[in-house]
Amino acid sequence: MRADAQRNYARLLAVAEEEIALNGADASLEQIARIAGVGSGTVRRHFPNRHALLAAVFRDRVENLCAHARDRVGRPDTRAALLEWLNAVTTSAATIRGLAMALNRDRTADAEHEHCATTQLTEAGEPLVRQAAGDLAPGVTVTDLLALITGIALATEDHPDPAAEANRLLGLAITGLSPVDGRIRRPGPASGGS
Repeated sequence: MRADAQRNYARLLAVAEEEIALNGADASLEQIARIAGVGSGTVRRHFPNRHALLAAVFRDRVENLCAHARDRVGRPDTRAALLEWLNAVTTSAATIRGLAMALNRDRTADAEHEHCATTQLTEAGEPLVRQAAGDLAPGVTVTDLLALITGIALATEDHPDPAAEANRLLGLAITGLSPVDGRIRRPGPASGGS
């Protein structure tokens, strides 16, 4: 990139971070261009679509979460390693405005590519889920866990303390809704859920 293009990119990214923090994942691209002092065409050259913009804004944060997962692979307490990572992802998704919406869009749009936040987190979390498989209900995948976290983060984004509330709800989901004598009662197909 030319020097002026690099400056425009850096300025656009800084403004986009601020606007997304204020207005979420639906922040106006035109408003971002206006504040950055560039035309909308410049925004589109650097970020051809909203997904590309969100991926750039959240790149460092998502990479930190991926590194957090990699640091926990191979730990002796596999359940604790997975739960530490899930708590970190939950806290980030609940407190970084726009991240949960970006994860939800990735999931619902089948936006599978290497820079997609969901793809990166899935790849990073998969080894943790695999190594903790004996501690999870049969069939639980990292995709399931990221969908759960996304839902929790979206539900708590307007809470006065979104991180605490999101982690409380994640804890509730991990513990189970109805433990009986330390076990979770699983409804059978004919039981009607009772």
